[in-house]
Amino acid sequence: MSIKDFLSPINPELFDGEQYKISDSFYSGSKIFTSAENFPDLQDAKVALIGVDESRGANPKYDTAGAADAIRKKVYSLKKHASRINFVDVGNIIPGHKVNDTSIALTSILTELNQKNIIPIIIGGSQDLTFAHYQSFKQIDQIINIVGIDSKFDLGMPTDALSSSTYLGKIILDQPNYLFNYSQLAYQTYLVGQQAVDMMHNLYFDTYRLGVVNSEIKECEPIIRNADIISFDLSSIRQSDAPATSDPSPNGLYGEHACQLMQYAGMSDKFTGIGFYEYNVSVDATLQTASLVSQMIWYLMEGIINRKKDLPEINPNSFTIYRSTINEGKQTVNFLKSNKTGRWWMELPMQETKKKLTRHHFIPCSHADYLTACNNEIPERWWQALQKLS
Repeated sequence: MSIKDFLSPINPELFDGEQYKISDSFYSGSKIFTSAENFPDLQDAKVALIGVDESRGANPKYDTAGAADAIRKKVYSLKKHASRINFVDVGNIIPGHKVNDTSIALTSILTELNQKNIIPIIIGGSQDLTFAHYQSFKQIDQIINIVGIDSKFDLGMPTDALSSSTYLGKIILDQPNYLFNYSQLAYQTYLVGQQAVDMMHNLYFDTYRLGVVNSEIKECEPIIRNADIISFDLSSIRQSDAPATSDPSPNGLYGEHACQLMQYAGMSDKFTGIGFYEYNVSVDATLQTASLVSQMIWYLMEGIINRKKDLPEINPNSFTIYRSTINEGKQTVNFLKSNKTGRWWMELPMQETKKKLTRHHFIPCSHADYLTACNNEIPERWWQALQKLS
């Protein structure tokens, strides 16, 4: 069965405006699924846009009909990047009879894109679709890192059904489990409670409050760089910047910070896919929120175009190694600094019994982590990753 069987073409009348006809628009030259005869050739494609107007797993309920196309209209009205990238738009997933049918279709599509090394950008729908994204890596037997950008921890209770407010708990409890690390940016303590914060810490997950993200955005780069996939709840952006979300709040990420995080993601050679969720198109009268999402996608693409291929496991000779002793001289930590970009990594001790975790032995970090080790203190990122390996 072809992935085309799960997808419906986009109505070409969506792009009737004059802004799409100019030669430097993103629309110009784009490969878009607009009829049964012109499904894009995935050969050599680098990025694929996928619409999923599915909200039956949303909590609370809201209408996502037309959400993907609203974002699409804004994406294609933007200007092209200076350098081109092989970008395809495969249309919208045909909703299944049940929400689980839609999730299975999404998993099938993402699995094929993973195998072709194509980066999916999922637009529309509720955040429970992150579970379908995670499932696609089970299909290829790959243990991954997920970064969630969200104001809440979507844990739920073990007996709760899968929904946008329980998907993370379902991923954590899934067996066999393919999640190595989960990091969350921009959570708001008054929305989650200290008990949930403590639970995340006990699971050795990395969590960063909204205030930390807004005041130290550059320190979020190593966290984003460690992600295989990103799940972005648009409700984590403050209401004045993104009013049309499922759960708007006066506090949240600034729009420019959301774009910066997306550029960090695109520049990461490890990053392989993202979903933008919880967009409530029915209340986006001026399409302000759709405009912001389109600009976030533009910055994501710019990051992908400017990748430097500086992963330690791929190009070990392009790094300078710095060694620091911690734990009163009992242990040595290797820090690697890229000669291309100046970005830092920490190396974890290899354990022969954990072959599937080999790709997780280099942890992205910052210069601040190296200085911490130089002061004979154990960097928290290094310690938490070591607990998972052990």
